[in-house]
Amino acid sequence: MALNEHRYALTVRWTGNLGSGTSSYRDYSRDHDIEIPGLPVLQGSADPTFHGDRSRYNPEQLLLTALAQCHMLSFLHVAVKHGVVVLSYEDNATGMMRLNRDGSGQFETVTLRPQVTVADPGHIALAGRMHHEANEVCFIARSVNFPVLHAPITTAGSP
Repeated sequence: MALNEHRYALTVRWTGNLGSGTSSYRDYSRDHDIEIPGLPVLQGSADPTFHGDRSRYNPEQLLLTALAQCHMLSFLHVAVKHGVVVLSYEDNATGMMRLNRDGSGQFETVTLRPQVTVADPGHIALAGRMHHEANEVCFIARSVNFPVLHAPITTAGSP
């Protein structure tokens, strides 16, 4: 494998056979396990709208999670590059998915709302601009075909 290639592997295992498999739309559970070696099992299901279990993670939530995590990690990297000391970071991300008449659907947009605290009040404006740069280097944001918007709030605080 080349140094510029990174491969990821996991197992998704359907655990929702209630006895008759997929004999009808309502005769099976959408429950499944996501298994990644060395990590706790992540329990997944469909969104409750699609007959899923609301106590398990659904793919739409996980896509939004991946975008928010990637942006945060990219932002922290960009902060180090620019000499900006970040003291805290919290994102209240939202996403909007549209369903089509044929039963398909797609995310239309995601809005990340990072609340960032930086050590130096003189870096507040720079930190606000760094979200664009973080979006440009975020692997997940670069891989989706819908806009990933940003509505950051930056404040200064003490360590």
